[in-house]
Order: sequence, then structure tokens, then C-alpha cells
Amino acid sequence: MDRRQEITGHLFAFITIFIWGTTFISTKILLKAISPTEVLFLRFTIGFIVLLVAYPRRLRVKKRKQELYFAAAGLCGVTLYYLLENIALTYTFASNVGVIISIAPFFTAILAHLFLDGEKLRLQFFIGFAVAVIGIFLISFNGSSHLKLNPLGDILAVLAAVIWAAYSVLTKKISGFHYNTIQATRRIFFYGLIFMIPALFLFEFEPNLDQLIQPVNLFNILFLGLGASALCFVTWNSAVKLLGAVKTSVYIYMVPVITVVTSVLVLHETIPRTSVFGIVLTLAGLFISEIKTSAKTKGALESGRF
Repeated sequence: MDRRQEITGHLFAFITIFIWGTTFISTKILLKAISPTEVLFLRFTIGFIVLLVAYPRRLRVKKRKQELYFAAAGLCGVTLYYLLENIALTYTFASNVGVIISIAPFFTAILAHLFLDGEKLRLQFFIGFAVAVIGIFLISFNGSSHLKLNPLGDILAVLAAVIWAAYSVLTKKISGFHYNTIQATRRIFFYGLIFMIPALFLFEFEPNLDQLIQPVNLFNILFLGLGASALCFVTWNSAVKLLGAVKTSVYIYMVPVITVVTSVLVLHETIPRTSVFGIVLTLAGLFISEIKTSAKTKGALESGRF
């Protein structure tokens, strides 16, 4: 991979995380009008339609086994991840979920090491992970509230992090099939929506159209569908294709940073000093994880001298 491709991959990852970091605001506004399941189904339906219009050519899968990868990616990255995250939020604190979800890069590194060629575990990754998690903890709890464990909700959040790691590995596998990224993402959305149908019966799906057509709600659902779903899943999958599952996943550390900054700009909230320190640590963790390993150090790591 040349330098230009690497820069493009990092740019795609940053754009994705920047938008995903602001979705908290949109979702928070929408939840006053419609349920979490309704938000989820509508945003990905919009995303699917947009991708279909953008690139209407049908994806012809070469091997039946590849179709299973698309189905698994849709189940993990669209249906299970968001359902687990939303359900977790009903049983535990949002701050708990924020911290727990941030460990997704750790699980991604483990799964990538086991199932992907060339995705090796590095000492810098684990150091960066530890620093970033401390920073995210400070951001989420603002130094003023105590960590309270809620077993069911927290376990669901951990499962969500593992599911996202599985999705990252699956999309890296899918990138090796060399299909058009928009077509591949659209196929993932298709399966995600199919697997989501049973949840619509379990959780009430009766979106209030009068509420949805209100300008503020319409803007936010379109933002989630067009930006956070259609655009971001394409840019995220492109980043994974260019950088690998592990390198791309570390950008997840930036989500709470962007959410906090956006809250200040949009909701005019104040940032406590502990959160500022947390932002610095989180960004430091990201940079540490991305440090290049010299040939000498790399050899020492591989021989187990660290």
C-alpha cells in the first residue's frame, strides 16, 4: 500500500468517526418522537435506498460462500450491534455503555489476529488502548459520578463491542472479494434490514408520521440515513479495506471526544477539566496505537522480548 492510499484510508476513517460522533445529538432529538427500533429501521432503510440510487447496478456474487459473509456482516454490523446497544441503554447508564463500547478495538485486534492474515498484535496498540480507555472513562464520567455496574446492561454493551469487532473482521474479508464498495455496503444493509424484521414485531414499530415530518425530526432522520448510514458505512468499509480492521478500529476512540465537543457547540454544554484531560488522553492513545514500529523493535516484538 502506497502513502497516498494510507492517507486516503485515514481520511475515510476520520470522516466516518466525525459524523458518527455527532449522531448522539440527532438520535437524542429523535427519541423524543419515535422509538429506538423505529430510528434504527428508518435510518438504514433510507441508507439502502440512497445507495441503490447512487449505484443501481446489481451485485452478482461469484460464490455462494461469499453471500454468507454479506449476511453475517448485515446481522452483526447493522442488526445485532445497534439492537444490543439500544437495549443496553435501557438497563444501564449511557456513560457505562460509552466506556464499554470503546473497547471494541481490543476485540477487533484479537479477532483480526486469529482470522486475518497480516493483522498482527503490536505492543503499541495495547499501550494506546489502555491510555485511550482511561481518557474515555474520564470523558464519560466527567469526574463527578461514580461507576455503577448494572450487570445485564453492561454485559449487553460488551456483547455489542464484540459484535462490532466481528463486523470489522467480516468487512475486511469482504473487501478481499474486490466488489464495488457501494454495492457491497448495500448488500450488507439489505441483510441487516431482513434480520431486523423480527425485532420490529418484538418492539413496537408504529412511527408517528406527524412527528416525523416535523422539520427538526425530518432533518435528523435524513442525517442519520444519508450521512451516518449510507455515507459512513461506505467510508468505514473503504477505510477497513485500505488500512485493515485493527488500524481503522482505533478511530472508535475519537467518538466520545467528538460527541463532547459537539455537545458544547450545539447544546452549549460545558466541558469539565477532567473531560478536557480525558480528551487529551484519548487522542494520545490514538496516536500511540498508530506509531510505526521500527524493524529492530518489530523483530523484538515477534521474538517475544517485550
